Amino acid sequence: MYIFTALVAFIGLSPSALAAPVPVPPGIPSASSARTQLARLTVRTAGSMTGYSRDEFPHWITQSGSCNTRETVLKRDGTNVVTDSACASTSGSWFSPYDGATWTQASDVDIDHMVPLANAWISGANAWTGDRRQEFANDLTSPQLWAVTDNVNSAKSDSPPNTWKPPLTSFYCTYARSWIAVKSKYSLSVTSAESSALSGMLDTC
Repeated sequence: MYIFTALVAFIGLSPSALAAPVPVPPGIPSASSARTQLARLTVRTAGSMTGYSRDEFPHWITQSGSCNTRETVLKRDGTNVVTDSACASTSGSWFSPYDGATWTQASDVDIDHMVPLANAWISGANAWTGDRRQEFANDLTSPQLWAVTDNVNSAKSDSPPNTWKPPLTSFYCTYARSWIAVKSKYSLSVTSAESSALSGMLDTC
């Protein structure tokens, strides 16, 4: 229990989250590392949305067998997940760290791109190859993909942290660290307002 409590504290959730397993995607940096990464990101005005389409980021590609990226994240972040022969989740539970809700139907869960596809587009991804955009949209090696409550994901939409933050303030620290890690990995830019919002969220760590 001590180790689990320490893990919850590390990723920035309140003790009340101890009642549910906490999903921890790979590659979340420490707060100090995130601050260093943030300071190194290029700060510039957001680019144009011209030419953007979600189709420019092929996502939910096959990962293994019959399992695509969405199904892989549902299995990774869920508890007691059972899947059928097509890899669809038929039972299990999912704790959404954005809002603290737990769901028992996979249909209530979205896989959120921590850095939204549209935000990536105006931050530099418009110049990428299609293969690079596919990698970004299906990245299981960074904190880019999160299983979260569907309507919370809808509320976030394409918003950066200066215009949308997760309902749980206790998750601000992990959210900022994850956002920064993804932008750093892919050399994406941030706006001045975005950078300031991320810095403020890191102050909660």
